[in-house]
Amino acid sequence: MNYQSILDSIQKEISSFKNTGKVATYIPELGKVDAHKFGLHLQCVTGEHFALGDAEERFSIQSISKVISLSYALKLAGNSIWQRVDVEPSGDPFNSLVQLEYEKGIPRNPFINAGALVITDILMGHLKKPKEDFLHYVRDIANDQTITYDESVAASEMKHKFRNASLANLMKDFGNLQHNVDDVLDFYFHQCAIAMSCKQLSEAFTIFLNYPKGDHSKQARTLEPILAKRINALMLTCGFYDESGEFAFRVGLPGKSGVGGGIVALHPKQYCIAVWSPPLNAKGNSELGMKVLELFTSRTGISVF
Repeated sequence: MNYQSILDSIQKEISSFKNTGKVATYIPELGKVDAHKFGLHLQCVTGEHFALGDAEERFSIQSISKVISLSYALKLAGNSIWQRVDVEPSGDPFNSLVQLEYEKGIPRNPFINAGALVITDILMGHLKKPKEDFLHYVRDIANDQTITYDESVAASEMKHKFRNASLANLMKDFGNLQHNVDDVLDFYFHQCAIAMSCKQLSEAFTIFLNYPKGDHSKQARTLEPILAKRINALMLTCGFYDESGEFAFRVGLPGKSGVGGGIVALHPKQYCIAVWSPPLNAKGNSELGMKVLELFTSRTGISVF
């Protein structure tokens, strides 16, 4: 299949796309990003790479990091994590307090903020130097030792932590958070503040392809097939908060979004694709990113359905 030709035709079509999305400003540092940025990188299991636009420019991956932290927690703690977080779609905004209160401090899934905070708490119980160890894990799966935290974004998130602090304190009250709340928040905000490009993200997410790849002397470069299966299922059903059904309907791939404007999606045993466009729709997902991925699976005819 001539992927580059397909991507070029998509780029031509979106040149006239009227983007009504808004760049996230509730984290002030994210609001400084150029709304016209656009990048895409496609990585196939054949080793082929294809790109458009700002594919190698780094941005704050935000909630895309939740998939990575979940994979790390499953490696370290196994299925015991499911005693503290569920696997059901939320149907509510990603930072809902109401649902968490109703369900007695057990988050619906690992990809809403409350669930990611629990995963962060679990990681802290297994890592001697959580921020340093997590960053090493990300660098290993992306096969790039230059990846780092954007400290200005992490500081901006900590300064405006109030909603996430409320979620963390509520779970602490229910006994579902073991470490100091501010320590959990600091580690969580650093995860979200990791800066990566579309190219780096598409490489990192190859561990979820259920396909042997990379330097197998490094344990982080592989993921047990059953774990990849579970995480792909969660991405398909929960990866886009209360718009997950819409993404599955329009795009038909497991994936994960972040309020930095990034989306990573994949087709097991075939490819990973990452796209970046900062303006978000009302649900907090990249408006142009969703459109591009819909066009991509429609024109290639390759989705999981």
